[in-house]
Amino acid sequence: MVKRTGPTNYQLQQLLVELESKAMESKFWSRIKKDLCKPTRQRREVNIYKINQFARDGETVVIPGKVLSVGEMNKKVDVAAFSFSQEAKVKIESAKGKALSIKELLKLNPDGKKVRILG
Repeated sequence: MVKRTGPTNYQLQQLLVELESKAMESKFWSRIKKDLCKPTRQRREVNIYKINQFARDGETVVIPGKVLSVGEMNKKVDVAAFSFSQEAKVKIESAKGKALSIKELLKLNPDGKKVRILG
């Protein structure tokens, strides 16, 4: 039987340690932590056009995985994710949005209020 070891990415391990205390206080951060603990193949990958389709203008969206660059962005949306492709960052910032890491969002919004999980 294979022993599950969890994520081996060092930055992800540090993020999960930081999320541990917040996960006990908030269901939102608990859900993010649960999604980030999944194996790499099961983690979410969301394209720009999906964010543009489902997010409202001026909203903050969290993707517990990677943001990819397929599609166009024409809304001002702040996107927090574990990782971004280079082109996805450029498209988000050219639409006057922000590309944040989940760690930055944790510091800006420790309660996780008015944030949508996408993916």
